[in-house]
Amino acid sequence: MSRGVRRWIHGILTDFELEPRHIRLLILAGESWDRGQEARARIDAEGLTVNDRFGQARQHPCIAIERDCRIAFARLLRETGLDTEGVEPPKRPPRTGSR
Repeated sequence: MSRGVRRWIHGILTDFELEPRHIRLLILAGESWDRGQEARARIDAEGLTVNDRFGQARQHPCIAIERDCRIAFARLLRETGLDTEGVEPPKRPPRTGSR
């Protein structure tokens, strides 16, 4: 897991009390984010298209990986209940006290 994602998760765990299942969902969301960023880096380096064995331009396979990871990230984040802050009362109480 990337350092940025670890900091993001740590910040959320510092600010909110999450149940173990929500922590796992948060970790999976972070892993999905990292995978999507890996795919984005490949697309940036290799372009939006690749040539197939017949020399025809085709969509880069990493475009589907990036799309799937974005969808997974959004769904996993939604399942934690953290994406609703500001829209309605937060579903997770803020952390009180120190660890």
